[in-house]
Amino acid sequence: MLLIAAPGQGAQAPGFLRDWLELPGMPERLGSWSELAGCDLIRCGTTADAEEIRDTAIAQPLLVAAAIAVAAELFGGPGRLAEAAADSGIDAAAGHSVGELAAGAIAGVIQPPDAIRLVRVRAQAMARAAAAEPTGMTAVLGGDGEAVLASIEAHGLTPANVNGAGQVVAAGTMDQLAAFEADPPPGARLRPLSVAGAFHTRHMAPAVDALREAAAGLTVSSPALALLSNRDGAVVGSGSDWLERIVTQVSAPVRWDKCMQTMASLGVSALIELPPAGTLTGLARRALPGVKTLALKSPADLDRARALLTAGRGAESDTHPPDWRLLVAPLAGTFRAVPDGASAGPGTVVGIGTELGHLEIRGGHHTISPSFQATIIEWLVEDGDRVSAGQPLLRLRPNGSD
Repeated sequence: MLLIAAPGQGAQAPGFLRDWLELPGMPERLGSWSELAGCDLIRCGTTADAEEIRDTAIAQPLLVAAAIAVAAELFGGPGRLAEAAADSGIDAAAGHSVGELAAGAIAGVIQPPDAIRLVRVRAQAMARAAAAEPTGMTAVLGGDGEAVLASIEAHGLTPANVNGAGQVVAAGTMDQLAAFEADPPPGARLRPLSVAGAFHTRHMAPAVDALREAAAGLTVSSPALALLSNRDGAVVGSGSDWLERIVTQVSAPVRWDKCMQTMASLGVSALIELPPAGTLTGLARRALPGVKTLALKSPADLDRARALLTAGRGAESDTHPPDWRLLVAPLAGTFRAVPDGASAGPGTVVGIGTELGHLEIRGGHHTISPSFQATIIEWLVEDGDRVSAGQPLLRLRPNGSD
């Protein structure tokens, strides 16, 4: 299974679009979206400095437009993007934060122009919310997971992004972040992010109403690809559900860790990250061992990406589609069964979110649950077993499989 991923705010860098604009048709494509975006996408992606593209009202439209434009280039032209993606061998899509809008366009839930219009409203509303009070975000790298979360809460901050692979993003007022920096969690490194506010926290609540009003006039379709949600990592089944999640997500934490857990349970074998690429492939390399990753940093990477797509299509044509999926351990730890999980045994039907067990990790535990309705085929571990990240825990037959 091949997944395409779109990065979020903070991934942008000055001039990241310069090489891409040398491709035939790319300047026209981005130029036609500039009015919808409310900024000159070509200038912002080439000559604007870091401070200018840090502005939320510019960064968000720039990121979404860049991801959609390069996706169209990868799949052979703008056309019907979702059909082109599927024909190219893409099975699933996911976006981090504002990247969800690009993923939605690639999956066919909304059309690219509507994604650009909506991200303009989102960006401007979030910029207004951010201007109400000095706020920001700081990446917390390493340290004990539970201790990091406890420290964030103790300083009145919000874990706005739980990215997995030892990375959490704390968000709140600048005073709170300064106090957090002076008293960091043991063993953790702090890195302030190049964003203009405390996104995905209560500080963004005023932006929800503006986004809801703009979303009310949009026409949406059901996803043509498996489309993952930042809210809980679930595969979204309808366009209306996706749109409601997009509206409310601006003031709710991004659970990229759960998105990667779903990728593992779906059997994702390769992940291609759209520009400005690097962040999400880096997380995947640490959290999804065995998954091939490719960061589209420049047009020179397109041939490798297309080769990966071709290889994926070839593998699918040579094998019968599997009627079962593996649920794997997202972290290393000790597996513990629960009364209604492992003890139920093969043949038991379980629903989305059913707790099948948990991993005991240093300082706490991590729940093991499926992101789809399924029937247990067999357990591959027992209560008390030590497991490593990526180790299969059980086989499940998704409901509806023969």
